[in-house]
Amino acid sequence: MKIGVPKEIKPQENRVGATPGTVAQLVSAGHEVFVESNAGAGIGVSNEAYEKVGAKILANADAVFEAATMIVKVKEPQPIECARLRPHHVLFTYLHLAPDPEQAKALMASGCTAIAYETVVGRDGGLPLLAPMSEVAGRMATQVGAHCLLKPQGGLGKLMGGVPGVAPAKVVILGGGVAGLNACEIAHGMRADVTVFDRSKAALVAIDRQFGGMVTTLMSTPDAVEEACIEADLVIGAVLIPGASAPKLVTKDMLSRMKDGSVLVDISIDQGGCFETSRATTHAEPTYVVDGVVHYCVANMPGAAPLTSTYALNGVTAPYMLALANKGVDQALAEDPGFALGLNVRGGQIMHQAVKEALGL
Repeated sequence: MKIGVPKEIKPQENRVGATPGTVAQLVSAGHEVFVESNAGAGIGVSNEAYEKVGAKILANADAVFEAATMIVKVKEPQPIECARLRPHHVLFTYLHLAPDPEQAKALMASGCTAIAYETVVGRDGGLPLLAPMSEVAGRMATQVGAHCLLKPQGGLGKLMGGVPGVAPAKVVILGGGVAGLNACEIAHGMRADVTVFDRSKAALVAIDRQFGGMVTTLMSTPDAVEEACIEADLVIGAVLIPGASAPKLVTKDMLSRMKDGSVLVDISIDQGGCFETSRATTHAEPTYVVDGVVHYCVANMPGAAPLTSTYALNGVTAPYMLALANKGVDQALAEDPGFALGLNVRGGQIMHQAVKEALGL
């Protein structure tokens, strides 16, 4: 198969779909790999590093899309990239279609086959291609939340861990999955007062055991979430329904009762956000304020740590790339029902039920 790796063009996005190590595996298996010039610059990987493992460097994205059958990316295709897709293309990347009907329409119009990292399900029932970025985003969420709590960033001027004689920040984490757990680890490590909400008793039991009872765990109910958020200094939204729009757990009405200078960090923004007042931002302008509450809603949080993120992502995507390249789409998906759940678009149709429902199709 002919595999293309274009340079990411979303603002402030420096990750790349395939590392030289992944390219080496694909080439060793007998496939051709075409990499756009300087696609790896954001993680310090030169064109020569790709050429050394057998990739062919092409001058621009048009040439990559023209040469390749499978396109491997990180972020959802931008409009100009959707326009380059043809019915013979297999697109393998994050899509997050639920809150993005325009992208969905463009992919359907292209006729391509689009497989989304975020809806592939592993044999253990987890989301193996989403997990590494959830780990990065979860850990980042606490770091950026702590930064936003500082007065120069518009926060109330509170140190996450406090100091002897002064209470630490109250951190509320909505969702005890991979992102929420990683946010909890960093917040607890920073000596914050941490409360985690989830609907799963098993998830809460696991968190309680992991942290030896030093983290408060609560079942997620509207009244309990509201009470905790009103008292919180930092709220991290880490809820996920695979393929679907994120539920709105914090309403605009609740903001008026939160502290001026408190902070919301919405990891769920890729799926539309779990705060009613969320709107996607970029690393160039990551925050805005509503009713005195600082909102951090960057839609590609891991893009700020592209070196860590790219290698973490490739560690899990490479085997799936090889399966697609070696077996073709039909056989690869037929042999792995969880992989088949990654199929979002094919032949002009939305194929994933949750995505279809979210888009009202």
